[in-house]
Amino acid sequence: MSKPKVLIYAPREEPAEILQKLEQQGYDIVFGDKAWTLPRGDHTGALRDAARDTVALMGTSIRHTPITREVMEASQRLRVVAKYTVGVDDVDTDAATDLGILVCHAPTESNCFGVAESTMAMILAMLKKVVERDQDVRAGKWREPHHGTTFLGARADGYPGITIGIVGLGRIGKRVAQLLAPWRIRLIAYDPYIPPADFLLAGAKQVDYETLLRESDVVSFHVVLTKETRYMLREEQIRLMKPTATIINTARGKVIEEAAVAAAIRENRLRGAAIDAFEEEPVAMDSPLRQLGHRVLMSPHSASFNEGGELRPGIAWATRSVISALNGIVPDNVYNREVIPRWKERFGNASVTG
Repeated sequence: MSKPKVLIYAPREEPAEILQKLEQQGYDIVFGDKAWTLPRGDHTGALRDAARDTVALMGTSIRHTPITREVMEASQRLRVVAKYTVGVDDVDTDAATDLGILVCHAPTESNCFGVAESTMAMILAMLKKVVERDQDVRAGKWREPHHGTTFLGARADGYPGITIGIVGLGRIGKRVAQLLAPWRIRLIAYDPYIPPADFLLAGAKQVDYETLLRESDVVSFHVVLTKETRYMLREEQIRLMKPTATIINTARGKVIEEAAVAAAIRENRLRGAAIDAFEEEPVAMDSPLRQLGHRVLMSPHSASFNEGGELRPGIAWATRSVISALNGIVPDNVYNREVIPRWKERFGNASVTG
């Protein structure tokens, strides 16, 4: 009998010891084509064919050839899709739930806290005009009037400090709140999916989304991409914001409508934006965001990219998830937790064997 097949659909230089762990469990490891992750062509058919008869899929992000219902239906034995990364917007989680398949992600400290630290860097770069000052010095300018910046925290002279609004108080949002705590700013947050105690622990006042937009000097997004969060910042929401407000997006590109944000900045209805994740990647050369100079700070979707970290912890976690699931055990990082009862009926306590 052939060995159970594990497809690494989007390989990313997996460490040898990780591959050995899977092989020692008796699984046949098959590697996908790295071209599937590139923004060229439609590789759905090839991915579907490679997924046929697999028991597990694991890999990094694959947004341009997502894991669709069609791909998952290629194998009746498929138990788990395990991501190396935090986001699951490249997996049809609704279809996975319908099919009784676990979707696991990897909200590791390296990933999540790396994003939080990059968020802090973006906030400071924008409010302290780091890029603008640097460009002016290089151009021969020195201490220009417009080099004045925003003071973040409250002062003894009565200055109240700014208000920062966090949209999404999960692991990343909470870490941003922790990093902001010493700055003595006013912190507010919106997240309809967590208990009130979590806001208290984060030191943030719980508000509704509209209030957050109206009152914040900085709005920072830390949400996964779902039907509810897709384009949750459009022209309608921008109208509620202060013209001096700054947007930070280190979440997912399609959380904000870039054209509306660019127009608002160009028309001085927003101060600026710092963006790490874009609607389409790489960013198109004719994107209106490129025309706004220092008022838009752009990063190549690398907020979680850290020396000595990046994907390695996520690869290890995804591997543990696959091994657990193939041994009939629910992993500790299931994203679509509503599927667990059905999954247990199908696979619980039953190991995959060759």
